[in-house]
Amino acid sequence: MSEHVPQVHGHCDARFAAVRTAFEENVRDRGELGAAVAVTVDGVTVVDLWGGWADAARTRAWERDTLVNVWSTTKGPTALCAHVLADRGLLDLDAPVAAYWPEFAAAGKENVLVRHLLSHRAGLSGLREPHTLEQLYDWEVTTARLAATEPWWEPGTRSGYHALTFGFLVGEVVRRVSGLRPGAFLEREVTGPLGVDFRLGLPEKEAGRAAELVHPPAVPSSEQAAVFAQLAPAAVAALTNPVVGAAEANSPGWRAAEIPAANGHGTARAVAALYGVLAGRGSHGGRRILSPEAAERVREGQGGCRDLVLGAGFEHETEVALGLWLSGANGSYGPNPRAVGHDGFGGSCGLADPEAGVSLGYVMNRMGPRIADDPRKMALVDALYSVI
Repeated sequence: MSEHVPQVHGHCDARFAAVRTAFEENVRDRGELGAAVAVTVDGVTVVDLWGGWADAARTRAWERDTLVNVWSTTKGPTALCAHVLADRGLLDLDAPVAAYWPEFAAAGKENVLVRHLLSHRAGLSGLREPHTLEQLYDWEVTTARLAATEPWWEPGTRSGYHALTFGFLVGEVVRRVSGLRPGAFLEREVTGPLGVDFRLGLPEKEAGRAAELVHPPAVPSSEQAAVFAQLAPAAVAALTNPVVGAAEANSPGWRAAEIPAANGHGTARAVAALYGVLAGRGSHGGRRILSPEAAERVREGQGGCRDLVLGAGFEHETEVALGLWLSGANGSYGPNPRAVGHDGFGGSCGLADPEAGVSLGYVMNRMGPRIADDPRKMALVDALYSVI
């Protein structure tokens, strides 16, 4: 590498040298600023690499323990909270949401099931009334508005990506059942026992470890207006009410809030471990989090369709399982169509392939323009599958 290209640190088993090569190419050729990637096989970490810069000014190196907001890659750990409760018989995924959250029955939602929340089929991709960032940061205000609002489409019939609302919907059910919001529940039941460096939101004392997110290049306002003019109201609500980006995610207000769909902070190693619970059919690193049956239930497809929010961004129909996306014909998580994962806005990713016993976590701070299947992420996924 030239002296202008940051050095890549960490370790990579010889068998997975292709992953290191792809990561180095991301840094050298694909516009990476700072990033990390980790891979586990049968619960053992075989790739743990990081490099680049933690800030736009390139004054802070990306370190082994650098944390970064992973956007919607957060949804996997949040869904895991619900599956832990279901595995213990405390939550029925086929029960009406209103059985646990009575206020939710308002506006024709009495028959919306818990599985509809997990599979983005509740019809609540975004709120109908304007919702500010400050209101988004307020758990009680946001969940009360979701309970009172009317669905955009008939629940259970199609998926429509619940970009920000997913975490409040699933998270409020977790709170009603367990007494804990998902951040505290995740720490008590999953990240604490696993020793995983991942949290919803970010305590102020950890701010010094946080990478600065850098937003993708701005799209001309005329082009942006043309794109949004073609979107259904449910998609506009999902993606713009409120608008969030790098500036918001770097703010103390965002970090202090609990937004279980989008403000998880962690390392690539942590993401690989959390998705590794599913790759390990409920266990990771010798600790059991879910029964094998509960881990398999996460992959239960809910029907393929052109997603009402994200449909135009994929070549094929997509299918959401119970909290994660199936790799399917798009190969978003490798060639196994039943591998599952979740991307985060701008590039990050968590992947679980139980058949191969493999999980992957990828995190970065220079955001790309895509909501899913960023070229840097796909280069890593392709490299991983070239050697397994």
